Amino acid sequence: MSSPAALELIGIEKSFGSIHANRGISIKFAAGSIHGLIGENGAGKSTLMSIVFGMQQPDVGAIRIDGRTVDFPTPKAAITAGIGMVHQHFMLIDRCTVLENLLLGTENNFALGKALAYGRKRMAELAREYGLALPPDTRVRDLSIGERQSVEILKALYRDARILILDEPTSVLNAEQKERLFAILRTLRDAGKTVIFVSHKLSEIIALTDHVAVLRQGRMVGETATAETDEAALATIMIGGHVDLGRIGGAAEPGEILLEANGIAVCNPQGERKIDNLDLTLRRGEIVAIAGLAGSGQSELLQALAGILPIDRGRMSWRGQAMDLRNWRAKSLRALGIAHVPDEPRRFGLVADFSAAESAILGYHDCKPAARHGLLNPRAILADCNAAMNDFDVRPRRPDIRTGAMSGGNQQKLLLAREMRRDPELLLIGEPTQGVDIGAVAAIQARLADMRARGKGVLLVTSDLDQIRALADRILVMNSGAIVGELSPDQATDRELGLMMGGVTTKSRAQISG
Repeated sequence: MSSPAALELIGIEKSFGSIHANRGISIKFAAGSIHGLIGENGAGKSTLMSIVFGMQQPDVGAIRIDGRTVDFPTPKAAITAGIGMVHQHFMLIDRCTVLENLLLGTENNFALGKALAYGRKRMAELAREYGLALPPDTRVRDLSIGERQSVEILKALYRDARILILDEPTSVLNAEQKERLFAILRTLRDAGKTVIFVSHKLSEIIALTDHVAVLRQGRMVGETATAETDEAALATIMIGGHVDLGRIGGAAEPGEILLEANGIAVCNPQGERKIDNLDLTLRRGEIVAIAGLAGSGQSELLQALAGILPIDRGRMSWRGQAMDLRNWRAKSLRALGIAHVPDEPRRFGLVADFSAAESAILGYHDCKPAARHGLLNPRAILADCNAAMNDFDVRPRRPDIRTGAMSGGNQQKLLLAREMRRDPELLLIGEPTQGVDIGAVAAIQARLADMRARGKGVLLVTSDLDQIRALADRILVMNSGAIVGELSPDQATDRELGLMMGGVTTKSRAQISG
């Protein structure tokens, strides 16, 4: 007789008013395996996992752990039952240390010293067991994105999680951090843990998981062993049709120089020099992509060009006209026709507590259609948000919904709608498809290619090398705050990009071989 599943969901139903998020979903998750859960934005994945973690209650259905029916009225009840969850947007206190974040919610106020001592001991044990070594006394705000994610996993393991849910865990990771995460998850699986990996990235599902389940419009529409399927088959099931993610659009026809930077230098908010003596030219009718390892300066470059970070020195020109660096600010740049989609949307692009309609006018709140004669026009704002949601398939189509209550993918589509529907002359865009499903990826990439075809300029900063090859006409590689080389899409193999991102240029290779 086979042992019961580590986790089983039976006939789960959940509605929010007229929105039917989960429709009779039944699925089993075996112990000692990694399960992929995929689906379009709004397919019901996050709702289903929120039910498993006690953040939502099902209208109908049951949850079983090891064959025993359980009830999770709160996340605390789920944690007690051995379930941990790593959310897409980390639930950490930045000003607290790694150890303090681990202890939050578990400490005994009357024996805090003992709790700290036990926490250090347990952290060392988990580091040895799962390869999750982190400095206990470092503040979370000083950690990299990948290290912060490891803290979230440590939190779950510290609470003895046997079932670990990860919601879009790679949306903010570079290639190195992603491989590190995969190694940790495989170690957890081999130790008998159950891992549920929620993702839109089919290549990751194929590379990592043992089984995969597909949701569409709240229903389970497919389930299989991962070894018995491929990306194309999963995409067809998920979208309900064929999606082509090859090279997008025709050849570039570069025209007028839109933006030119010469010898610019930029520091991060901590005063550390991140870019020094950098030159860059962006023209109409081309997509220029920037590739680089995390911390190479590409994020700071995007922020500086968008007027968020000050440019300390150098020269900037727009359409041949020299610009005063003191006026190189976001509001002025929007007036010139320069739009910006940040690579950290929740930090720089959206306000979680605002309604979707309010987030959809950020930065454009003082011009039509949002304002008239200096006053906000609520009716026009709602109508514009409705149109944006329809145009970019933002779900649910409710301008009044709190931005923070939307899924990460739908937040991203709302942000893209705000910036792209205004038809800018130059779009500065970071990680455009983070958190969105494969159908939306194709639609977004098609929009970027259409901008190029209409003579607009695009600067694309992304860690997705496949996306770079699909869209870019020129690929600039950054390392240590400098552009170390340029490649065409045909030259941009994983090996060539990897070497250049690591600082090994054609010139340095020639010197070594010579």
